[in-house]
Amino acid sequence: MVPKRWAKRAVTRNAIRRQIYIVSDQFFDVLAAQAHVVRLRAAFDRKTYVSATSDALKFAVRIELLELFTRASAHAKLRA
Repeated sequence: MVPKRWAKRAVTRNAIRRQIYIVSDQFFDVLAAQAHVVRLRAAFDRKTYVSATSDALKFAVRIELLELFTRASAHAKLRA
């Protein structure tokens, strides 16, 4: 779920969701098979990221997601 306060346009929210799916597939073996909530920390302003398909937006989202999933995987390893 990507709220409107993080990305106003639906096309941008959908692009963010696609990035979440791509990055989560990379951590499939590390994280438990259960539901996970991904909460992004930064808003993606339309002025900064004009196009929802821009490489800049994809890169910014992917960097934040990699940090979140890396932290979650480290936490999962500690619990195991």
